[in-house]
Amino acid sequence: MNKIKRIELRSADLGEGMLVKRALPSRHQRMVGAWCFLDHAGPVEFAPGKGMHVGAHPHTALQTFTWLIDGEVLHKDSLGNELIIRPGQVNLMTAGRGIVHTEDSVVNGDRLHAAQLWIALPPELADCEPDFAHYPELPVWHSEGVQYTLLAGSYGGDTAPTAVHSPMLGMDLFSLHGGQATLHLNPEFEYGFLPLTGQVSVQGETYTPDEFAYLEPGSENLEMTLSTDTRVLLLGGVPLETPVQMWWNFVGHSKEAIAKAQLAWERGEPRFGDVRDPTDSSGVARRLSAPSLPW
Repeated sequence: MNKIKRIELRSADLGEGMLVKRALPSRHQRMVGAWCFLDHAGPVEFAPGKGMHVGAHPHTALQTFTWLIDGEVLHKDSLGNELIIRPGQVNLMTAGRGIVHTEDSVVNGDRLHAAQLWIALPPELADCEPDFAHYPELPVWHSEGVQYTLLAGSYGGDTAPTAVHSPMLGMDLFSLHGGQATLHLNPEFEYGFLPLTGQVSVQGETYTPDEFAYLEPGSENLEMTLSTDTRVLLLGGVPLETPVQMWWNFVGHSKEAIAKAQLAWERGEPRFGDVRDPTDSSGVARRLSAPSLPW
């Protein structure tokens, strides 16, 4: 197996007691296949009256992929979708040419633990029509003290229902009392794994939730030893020939595409709709402002 690159996560405090750790992108590793963003949120128990409340913000040329482990989150978007995601479920929102959404804790003072990922759309789908899908059931199996949940792609004889558009893998491994995982890898894929709780040992090295691990293509097997109450997120995919551009909540295949999206958002153009919010006097959710472009 190829040597594993260890990458320290960056932390950000989003307020309300919400701590997020970012694994992708980083200056050490921008992507894993088409996976171009990975934030680990929580686990956190909000103080009374507090919760996660993310105002209306846009996306382009990507799919947002929410894997919820604990808590409940209300998703609303500019297509009119309104849905609560619960533990063990995935929300997959395809931005394409443009979509807007909000994310809110259902109950303030509740717990939250989630992985928020983005998948870069291939160039031919970058400007597709936006869409949203909810997946309450995913393939699950058990072996040697480990529960496997297939989030995206195919593994063994199982295929996840999530509609992705690049050769890729997403898998959650959980062990309550400790277990052993023997993973068969696609040598054409690059891989990364992130402990979400507990710790995992690979090749005699121990990894914790503060670290992301990256493997170059070429490996065919991966042996993991999971400790008590350990959860690991495994990602894989064919490396992209040309890395995508990213800025704020936009993904694009050129700086020009991102600049056009940013300008459309700032001007309130029809490309980006509104998210309904009956609690606001305007009837729509407050919009987040985009930071200035760095170029």
